[in-house]
Amino acid sequence: MSEPPKKPDAADQVDVLVVGSGVTGIYQLYRAREAGFSVKLLEAGDGVGGTWYWNRYPEARFDSESYTYGYLFSQELWEEWEWSERFAGQPEIERYFNHVVDKFDLRRDIRFGAEVVSAVWDEPTGIWTVRTRAGAEMRARFLVAATGILSVPHIPDVPGREAFRGEQHHPGRWPKTPVDFAGKRVALVGTGASGVQLVPALADEVASLTVFQRTPDWCTPLNNGPLPPEEQAQLKADYERIRDTLNTSPSGFLHAINLRKAAEDSAEQRQVFYEKMWNGPGFTKLTENYLDMLTDPDVNAEWCEFMARKIRGIVADPATADKLIPADHYAGRRPPFGTGYYEAYNNPNVSLVSLLDTPIVRVTETGIETAEGALDFDIIIWATGYDFGTGALNRLGVRGRDGIALEEHWADGPRSFLGIVTAGFPNFFFPGGPHGALGNNPRYSGDQVDFVVDALVHTRDQGHDVIEVTDAAERTWTDMMNDDKNFSSFLKSSYFYGGNIPGKPVRQLLNPTGRWTLQKMIAEVNGNGYPEFSFAKLSDEAA
Repeated sequence: MSEPPKKPDAADQVDVLVVGSGVTGIYQLYRAREAGFSVKLLEAGDGVGGTWYWNRYPEARFDSESYTYGYLFSQELWEEWEWSERFAGQPEIERYFNHVVDKFDLRRDIRFGAEVVSAVWDEPTGIWTVRTRAGAEMRARFLVAATGILSVPHIPDVPGREAFRGEQHHPGRWPKTPVDFAGKRVALVGTGASGVQLVPALADEVASLTVFQRTPDWCTPLNNGPLPPEEQAQLKADYERIRDTLNTSPSGFLHAINLRKAAEDSAEQRQVFYEKMWNGPGFTKLTENYLDMLTDPDVNAEWCEFMARKIRGIVADPATADKLIPADHYAGRRPPFGTGYYEAYNNPNVSLVSLLDTPIVRVTETGIETAEGALDFDIIIWATGYDFGTGALNRLGVRGRDGIALEEHWADGPRSFLGIVTAGFPNFFFPGGPHGALGNNPRYSGDQVDFVVDALVHTRDQGHDVIEVTDAAERTWTDMMNDDKNFSSFLKSSYFYGGNIPGKPVRQLLNPTGRWTLQKMIAEVNGNGYPEFSFAKLSDEAA
């Protein structure tokens, strides 16, 4: 239940106010409290977990190894929690975050059902005033928006969608009450990460499943499995080594970097190697592939040819297989991982519609009308992605110096320094937002949370009340993010550039320079006394 409206009192003012109780926000709450700040966290939902609270659709699960996604700050936590699978499912992930919150007594500082709709900076007092949809108000010296990059579901503006008389769902706002699919005619629109997980999860339960695909991607097997006792014991025994490796890994994984180039192997050896990659877990198909797979077009084409043969060998119908094989891009952009995805298309009740050949015209009361005719459905699932990177931040109602709106400041795309701060918005931080990650997100956002806490401690210890990044520092980092010389394997039509949202500026939303650049610059900023920031102390009366 949402909190009732009330007027602010002394208990509603804190040093640090965190928004969002996902993997980043929980860690931010923990670190700020450990550093001696008074802190509260506002969460729109009724439970913790962020993405893993909202995304509770069938077969939602990690595609990062479970133990590389969780927290590293406590050896006791590491040793007492046992992940049951290499890639855990949503119920287990949600249990983990609840365990962390309760183990470290963080729940007492979290207010649930508190959706933030306004955050306004007051320059004379150096205070952020934050309001929730229910009308409650909080005041804080420092505001940290840990709202995540996959927080705002996107459903395309298809004519007639409101007229459909059946059920409609988006994976990012899946109901807590299980959806009854038994014997239902289901339309699934979208074949990204969520769609790829949903197809095999539903295929055997529904009367029919019609998958609407805009652009095929190079989906590869997740290759999940249980974590046996001997591996559990080894993970616990190796805590310090694993922690240190994950804290410095450029990808944020435990995967070994392959320094071998494709030309060093014969054609036969490469095929054996590709078979090993295909059967490897998760992102190893990118991180442990040939060193030049992403940079040499011929090597990339050979890997794609191997995957195409795999797809044709799995999918019985040649026409369906052809639709599932990408024709407009190479391998390397963020791939979806499936378990039985291609196999599901051999089920007689599963069909594939290419939206490039057969576009949707409108949604009707009873289903979906395409260019080739009308189809009736009981349930439509819009697995159509998210307003990535900036979506949640631009909806918080953030107003900075001189009342400037964050969404106006970012009208031409996000501007940031280190993917953490932006000029004109004092005492405001957004770890885990745009320009931060290019790998296992919790590892990158953890680096950023640590920076935020260090910056707050520095501000406090130096007797300052206000910290703000300079325009020059913001410009330098933003230009580096958008520089096409910094290689990115992602298409500019993808959500990693905002290309999936009509009217959204197409700009880099990731950090193409990688984690080592981020860590190097963070170390330099800390070591040099924060020259990229300006500081101020308010008068005693104003403070």
